[in-house]
Amino acid sequence: MRTSSQLAVMALILGVGTAWHVFGERVGLPRPLALVGLEAAAPTAQQRGGPGGPVGVAVAPVRTGPVVDRTESVGTVRARNAVAITAKVSGIVTNIRFEEGQRVAAGDMLVDMEAAALRAELDQARAQYDDARSQVQRARQLQPGQSIAAQRLETLEAQARQAEGRVRATAARLEELRIAAPFPGRVGLRQVSVGALVQPGTVVTTLDDIARVRVEFSVPEVFLARVQVGSQVTARSAAFGDRRFTGTVAVIDTRIDTNTRTVRVISEFDNADEALKPGLFMTVELVLATRANALLIPEEAIDPLGDRSFVYAIRDNRAKRLEVRLGQRLRGEVEVVSGIDAGDVVVVRGLQRLRNDAPVRVTETMTRPTS
Repeated sequence: MRTSSQLAVMALILGVGTAWHVFGERVGLPRPLALVGLEAAAPTAQQRGGPGGPVGVAVAPVRTGPVVDRTESVGTVRARNAVAITAKVSGIVTNIRFEEGQRVAAGDMLVDMEAAALRAELDQARAQYDDARSQVQRARQLQPGQSIAAQRLETLEAQARQAEGRVRATAARLEELRIAAPFPGRVGLRQVSVGALVQPGTVVTTLDDIARVRVEFSVPEVFLARVQVGSQVTARSAAFGDRRFTGTVAVIDTRIDTNTRTVRVISEFDNADEALKPGLFMTVELVLATRANALLIPEEAIDPLGDRSFVYAIRDNRAKRLEVRLGQRLRGEVEVVSGIDAGDVVVVRGLQRLRNDAPVRVTETMTRPTS
């Protein structure tokens, strides 16, 4: 019933309007109020984007700028060189030459063990070697006059070499009672005390070279072809807030993990202030590619349709609807891989009132991202 009434009212208004246009307008009668309200409510041709007038739109030029493809992962800090300092032989600790957390150079002595017995054995071996060498020298002096047989000289020389070998073997055993740093770094906590009896393999302390550290992480195998040695890596940790550490890819594993379908990557970071400690958890960003002159447009210019994307480019004062392929999304902008060219101008606001090849009127030109 209500619909019928509405239709009747509309028919009456249309009838009034037609009658006024046919007769009333000719004799100067005022425009009916109902007709005035109807015309006010009707959209103009300009608002419809019809042939009666161009649509007002805001536009932005396609700009060029750098775009970086990244992938994110998590990793763990490792020392470039790290070792547990252990004893090679049994002995009693007599001296500890380092402080916990101290930085040491390669070859610095860390621990001494009781060596009195071996020193005495070394002295005896050296004395035997000196005696054997003296006998060889005397025999060589007598050899030209045939006062001593050549066989006897050979025997004395062999005994001298044996004595020299005993000296070297004893000196090596004595050296094993002194534990030295194999490379420069920082020692950790002390695990033994003076007077303790240590056995082969007993851990004395740890030694880490962290002036330059490694961060190990994994990336999906789909990125394998894009990961290169020397690629930039940025890492951050909750322990350091907004501080970012910059390094490079040093090693790419030669195998893919068949369980996770990832490849392990090792990156190296300068760590002069030793802020990064072995075992620290890091969030890592790996740069896969950098495009210095990528095409960028505001996100608002994209007119999506399903899995396709379109933009309206202004050409000859008309809106041309173009399909585009998108790349990386930035803050307030999106990269366009194909579909438009540098120098094009695209519609940012007013897309809802446009159709392909509609005439347009530029009301505003934006030069910055609209985010």
